[in-house]
Amino acid sequence: MILRHTFAPPNNTRLGHLCGPLDAHLRRIEEALDVKIAHRHEQFKIDGPKPNAQRAMEVLQALYEIAQRTIDPAVVQLTLASDDSMDEQAAGLATRRADLRARTPTQALYLENIANHDITLGIGPAGTGKTYLAVACAVDALERSAVQRIVLTRPAVEAGERLGFLPGDLTQKVDPYLRPLYDALYDLMGFERVQKAFERNALEIAPLAFMRGRTLNNAFVILDEAQNTTVEQMKMFLTRIGFGAKAVVTGDVSQIDLPKTQPSGLIDAERVLKRVNGIAITRFTSADVVRHPLVARIVDAYDNARKTSARRVD
Repeated sequence: MILRHTFAPPNNTRLGHLCGPLDAHLRRIEEALDVKIAHRHEQFKIDGPKPNAQRAMEVLQALYEIAQRTIDPAVVQLTLASDDSMDEQAAGLATRRADLRARTPTQALYLENIANHDITLGIGPAGTGKTYLAVACAVDALERSAVQRIVLTRPAVEAGERLGFLPGDLTQKVDPYLRPLYDALYDLMGFERVQKAFERNALEIAPLAFMRGRTLNNAFVILDEAQNTTVEQMKMFLTRIGFGAKAVVTGDVSQIDLPKTQPSGLIDAERVLKRVNGIAITRFTSADVVRHPLVARIVDAYDNARKTSARRVD
């Protein structure tokens, strides 16, 4: 099917920003939606399957509306991944990010699962928004006084390096492992509000080992990088949940840094808990990656290599 559209009012600057350097934005839309885009000045022609051509037209129109300035390639990627029908729930979260929304159907399901379950597991590759959306839900819950505090934790497992060789005391050694959680909080709350929340003990970020022996009531608890927990650590974490608490566990089972003989607590939890009432499991794939489009292709390449290797072993 061929769709034709004339952008009005015509504006050469906007059209240049829409197309990108050497029509790079158009080529990205063509690749993502399997269509062909031709244009002469403000007149565009899109050739492809009807649903794809219509989607390409919607993306072009959305980009033209913001094309008064240069469009970053990341914006093109996010626009391609977004779906207006999925915006409502994420847009209703009380964070300082007005543009926060589910970019894929799986992200929308993930937000729904977090809202409706006491414990949610988000499992999938890097770049799918597992941690960021979980932190956004936690910030929203704190802003609405649905919880009294946010607790964010990660296992301090080395990825090819040893903690003992890092400089500083224990806090300084584990801080690099927790930095992505700080970054998400700063983005969603702002630096000053994050600092004030720490001062009144409404925010806590700590290594997983610090959770042992505690009971977390009226808290929103997030365990990130959970693929690097042991089975015992995962059980310990999940049994910390108290009254009025909500927990989200995120991880990527393709990036396990545990010793080869040590089973991952996340893989074990997915198997053990899949039929437990009150627990939801959301599985992300490379189709949910909202970073650079090359990230999705890298994820697929590693998955294919792993499957090929497994077949050879069999």
